[in-house]
Amino acid sequence: MWTDEQPRTRWVDPAAFRLRRPDLRLGTRDPRPDRAGSVAGDRIAVRHSVRTSTGEYTLLLNAPEWLGRRGVGEALRDAVAELRAIDLTYGPNRPESLVARLRRGEIGPDSYPPLADLVDRCAAMRAATDGWFDAWAVPGGFDPGGLLGGWAVEQAAARLRAAGIHDYAVLTGADLVVRGQAGHGGPWRVAVHHPTERHRAPLVLEMTAGAIGTSGVTGRQGHVVDPHTGEPADQLVAATVVGPDLAVADAYATALYAAGPAGLDWFRSGSDYRVLFADRR
Repeated sequence: MWTDEQPRTRWVDPAAFRLRRPDLRLGTRDPRPDRAGSVAGDRIAVRHSVRTSTGEYTLLLNAPEWLGRRGVGEALRDAVAELRAIDLTYGPNRPESLVARLRRGEIGPDSYPPLADLVDRCAAMRAATDGWFDAWAVPGGFDPGGLLGGWAVEQAAARLRAAGIHDYAVLTGADLVVRGQAGHGGPWRVAVHHPTERHRAPLVLEMTAGAIGTSGVTGRQGHVVDPHTGEPADQLVAATVVGPDLAVADAYATALYAAGPAGLDWFRSGSDYRVLFADRR
């Protein structure tokens, strides 16, 4: 359920949006956020990028002045350390990670509370998607990759909030999490471009809390497997989902990419998640 302040996500008429520069863009060839505009005098604006073995992350902070630059720096270091720690600790391709050890049967899913949370989330998404997201139907065993990146971003975002920063955006690839207000004092203005069809006008959103997750961003084939057959999924060119939590949005996007149009039924019964793109090949 949504738990943050209203409004959360609002669709904006692109014609009315034309004179306003977006704060963030998703799905473009250059995924970096637009250069920051004006910032209120009582805020500290910070932009930082970090790369791990699984992806590149950009953090934009619109921190309160009372926190001070030292406090903001410590909060940023803590969030970046969380992203790096999750990459090291849970990356399935790292031989000594907890996920790799779980796959080899050396530990159980309840050995560490964060690992148990990750496994529980994967099980919940398997149930929510009728088995189309299945972290266990992967060659080699359990692989949470379909939601691990989103889970990492949510964990890093929780570190920012714990430090007193409630206005931020975190981007990775064609995924993002936002909360609070942008530097100009209003909701984050997000232009979501179609991942493969560059001629389309972007969808325009104003967001104060929520996440966008995408599968198939590069338009390549074979990177998502149909868990029921083991064959590469090929019905959609891309799937993009918006909702409260990035780990869940990522998992839904992965499952929708695998299931094709049949997966649209998951979003028709009052779900907090909504499909932005789900285009057939």
